[in-house]
Amino acid sequence: MRYIFSFALLGAIFINTIAQDDYEQNVKKAKEILDKVSTKTKSYKTISADFTFSMENLQEDISETNEGTILIKGDKYKVSLMGVDTYYDGKAIYTYMKEAEEVNITEPDPEDEETLNPATIFTIYETGFKYKYIGEKTENGKTFYEIDLYPENRDKPYSRIKLKILKDDLQLYSLRQVGKDGNNYTVVVKSMKTNIPLDDSIFVFDPSKHPDVDVIDMR
Repeated sequence: MRYIFSFALLGAIFINTIAQDDYEQNVKKAKEILDKVSTKTKSYKTISADFTFSMENLQEDISETNEGTILIKGDKYKVSLMGVDTYYDGKAIYTYMKEAEEVNITEPDPEDEETLNPATIFTIYETGFKYKYIGEKTENGKTFYEIDLYPENRDKPYSRIKLKILKDDLQLYSLRQVGKDGNNYTVVVKSMKTNIPLDDSIFVFDPSKHPDVDVIDMR
């Protein structure tokens, strides 16, 4: 019996060692890919992208998809989605609700855990996450790397973020945020242009162009 126990113990140690080696290899593979994506993304002076944004809650049988656009220059951005234009000039956020003819001006809240900063969507993995390489897959004729991100801060409202990165050009294909409350959000990049001229005025809401809009400064 003692020999059987010793053999079983050695087997368990061997299996755990293999599992640990596989885990470390997957982490290393993920880091290599993400570092390449980061280097490439940071080389762009500007980014212009068309995307789809989906929200689903399987428990509530809710599924909704909308199309949007995003412009990025440094830490500045402009996002157009679901009838709302959101501007960020590096200091203030301008949320223009077209149907309500109203724009709210706020300052970004660093403690806000509910939403992702659109300007960092292409480099979100750089800080605050552990990561794991899942594998190489093909979807809609595109081959991509799949990587899971796990927030180091367990108080985040989501358990993980799944990234799909195109293998041929190392650009973000999609990002899926898996929420702890059952709400999952997915962004799929349909097309992307880089290094196109973007004036800084694009990232600031101009009241003179919208004289009938109520401006509410909440700073």
